[in-house]
Amino acid sequence: MRIATFNINNINRRLPSLLAWLEREQPDVACLQETKTADEGFPLAAIEAAGYGAVFRGQRTWNGVAILARGAEPLVTRRALPGDPEDAQPRYLEAAVAGLLVACVYLPNGNPQPGPKFAYKLRWFERLNAHAAELIDAAVPAVLAGDFNVVPTDFDIYPSKSWAKDALLQPEPRAAFRRLLAQGWTDAVRTLHPGQPMYSFWDYKRNRWARDAGLRIDALLLSPSLAPRLAAAGVHRWVRAEPEASDHAPVWAELR
Repeated sequence: MRIATFNINNINRRLPSLLAWLEREQPDVACLQETKTADEGFPLAAIEAAGYGAVFRGQRTWNGVAILARGAEPLVTRRALPGDPEDAQPRYLEAAVAGLLVACVYLPNGNPQPGPKFAYKLRWFERLNAHAAELIDAAVPAVLAGDFNVVPTDFDIYPSKSWAKDALLQPEPRAAFRRLLAQGWTDAVRTLHPGQPMYSFWDYKRNRWARDAGLRIDALLLSPSLAPRLAAAGVHRWVRAEPEASDHAPVWAELR
């Protein structure tokens, strides 16, 4: 089984790229972030024609998450991250797919920091960690898949000081990510590629894609029962080189 996560950065604008990726790579499960469309604008017909069932939660212009399953219909278990009933931003979606619990995660960016957006990011991260701990305690075979909007270490970013004040590199979200992993989650790509940066995001500005000036902010985290099944993992960099590409590339993991 191949599971992937892809910040699509506007699903309707990138639909040809998405469909080309689905056809070429055929992930069994694909989690999408930043769909940037209200639910009525989600291109369900095109995705179903490509052979995928889909569940989704979005809003116009910003955010939005979706879970796609090849030849199957994901069964929604949660449409929001618990812990704050007033939080209306569509950043979390959870579904049962092929015997797994798959969580699609789009963590807040947090810029500018310090400020209310950064405070919201940290609160959201703590809510995610609390829910993730419950999944660990329940021994659920689960995957946390998504854009975590944190550069875990300096090894996960190209040599640069230009991001030093960015919310993605601050000590607090880095510490929150470490606490998440310490619960028992396995970072699939980093585990199998400990000596390579494995970037998943290249900003559109300053020719960063051509210079391979990337960041690793997208990840697939496996619960303890799934970690022994990890067979392969990587980044589909070719997608970032396509015309009208998202600024992210899909991250994938294969389970035995």
